[in-house]
Parts: sequence; C-alpha cells; structure tokens
Amino acid sequence: MTAWSSMAEGAGRRLRRNGLTGGLIALLVLALAPPTAGAEGFAGPLAWWLLLAFCLLPLAFSVHLLFDAALFGLAASYGEEATGLAAVDDVLARMGLRARDGVVRTMPERLAGCRRLLWLQRISLAIGVLLYAVLLLDAVVGT
Repeated sequence: MTAWSSMAEGAGRRLRRNGLTGGLIALLVLALAPPTAGAEGFAGPLAWWLLLAFCLLPLAFSVHLLFDAALFGLAASYGEEATGLAAVDDVLARMGLRARDGVVRTMPERLAGCRRLLWLQRISLAIGVLLYAVLLLDAVVGT
C-alpha cells in the first residue's frame, strides 16, 4: 500500500465517520422533536419548519460525505494518485455529476471541497440543535 492510497483511505474513513455521526445526530433531533411539537408557547409552525429544514440539511450533507468517502475508497484502490483520481472523475462523468473536461483535480483540492462540506454540515447541525433546544425550552417554560 502506497502513502497516497493510505492517505485516501484515511480521508475516506474520516468522511464516513463524520457523515454517519452528523446524520445520526440529525436523526436523533428529528426523532425527539415530535413530542414537543404540540407544546403551547411562542413557537409557531415556522419554527418547526425551520427545525425540519435544519435537520434535513445535515442529512443531505451526510449522504454527500458518505458518497465522497466511497469515491475516496475507489481512488485508494488504484496504485497511483493520477489513475485513482482519474477513475473518480470517470465515475462522476458516467453518473452525469461532472462534465468531462480533461482536468483532474488534485487530492488537496478534493479534500478542501470535503472540508467545506463538513463545515456546512456542522454549522447546519449546530443551528438545528440550537433551534431544538430553544423550542424545547419554550415547551417546558411556556406551558
């Protein structure tokens, strides 16, 4: 196993772990939210729709991170960086997710894109958890 393939496998492992953790937290908030949805308080239906949106958004990011983890696993199965990343681009082009432009992005560029996704997931998840905490506090104090 080359240093490059171990780096790609490590990135895939971290993406998989972060995708699953963020998705499970979002699902947990979605599972806990319905008992407090009918509570009397200042929170109207808009707040619950926002909570739903800020729980579904991290789920979407989690699916994207898990997909990226699978792509990094595919890239790691190749011996060289150029062939592995070209294979990833080929898969994306065949799925219609990326145009064939002949430019192969480097591993640091791909990891930077994954870090952006990870931060977007964390921010939207934090907003969702904070919103749920406010709604739960309103349900407890408002009744």
